[in-house]
Amino acid sequence: MRIPAFAEANLEQVCNVLGDTNTGLTGSEIGRYLQECGIADPHPGMTKRIRLYEALVARQRRDQCANNVCAFIQRVMNPVLYVQSPDYFKMKQAELNRILSFEGLRLTDQGTLQTVPRARTISEAEAAADQLRRKLRDRGVHPDVLQFCRAELVEGNYFHAVLEAAKSVAQKIRDKSGLASDGAELVDEAFGMGKKLYPVIAFNSLRTDPERSEHTGLMNLMKGFFGAFRNPTAHAPRITWKMTEQDALDMMTVASLLHRRLDDAVKTDS
Repeated sequence: MRIPAFAEANLEQVCNVLGDTNTGLTGSEIGRYLQECGIADPHPGMTKRIRLYEALVARQRRDQCANNVCAFIQRVMNPVLYVQSPDYFKMKQAELNRILSFEGLRLTDQGTLQTVPRARTISEAEAAADQLRRKLRDRGVHPDVLQFCRAELVEGNYFHAVLEAAKSVAQKIRDKSGLASDGAELVDEAFGMGKKLYPVIAFNSLRTDPERSEHTGLMNLMKGFFGAFRNPTAHAPRITWKMTEQDALDMMTVASLLHRRLDDAVKTDS
């Protein structure tokens, strides 16, 4: 697929992020990654961000498209490179997405570029994020949910904010249980009674019928949560998934409830 050439002002800003003096790639990394991507390095003695820009803009002009530029971004933002520094990856991802949104692109958590509605102004996305965050705080939503109210996630129709909030619930279950599955299968493995008639994680002591009913009800709520939101948002194309602000508020409120109950849940000896 041919990717339209970036506006050169936008490409320059991408290079400023990747070649930042303090937090960007090192000079040797720039040289290595350019070579791996088959991009000439015409000015290796220049300042990092200028060197990178001159290399990428020359290749884009030659190609008359941004395919090799995008391949370079994906190469240097491969999440495997940041296993030991996930916060750094998130920081660079956010910085890049603010710029890439003007090209109708977004860098995902998997380090790939996907198309999104082209942004007109960053302030629009930031205003939407602030509004969503404020409304969720008014509801007393769990802090583990609030972190997904970021401009690069809520741009458009809240699709990615919803997806990331849903994924965060599954991750907390995995962290508590030591299991590795996902969705309804994860819920069954973590909270199902099994042959020992005791779950891996319990929401309460399970001594009385009301407590066992509560446990089963929360388990079913989680399965419904993943069925209604996690699975469609994970697998359906974004354009077919309409997520309004009200939908996002309601879904994140459910995610908040689940996070709070998971915080108090305990791992059993089963």
